[in-house]
Amino acid sequence: MSELYPHELSLGDVYFTPILAIFVLSFMAALITVVIFNKLKISRLFYAKQYVFLSIMVLYAVLIDSYFIRF
Repeated sequence: MSELYPHELSLGDVYFTPILAIFVLSFMAALITVVIFNKLKISRLFYAKQYVFLSIMVLYAVLIDSYFIRF
């Protein structure tokens, strides 16, 4: 029986796990969000900016995994 979603992503002859794509996309989205926070000066309200970046990245990873790339 064929699966609805693929278990690997292929780039040429190299296969990647979907979690790698999820982490790359969530890192990029979190980076864009943090740049927007810095432009709007919202980041000055946070005590530990590294933890905020990590939590935003995890949030994006969960959302991307839930709605776009099913792992």
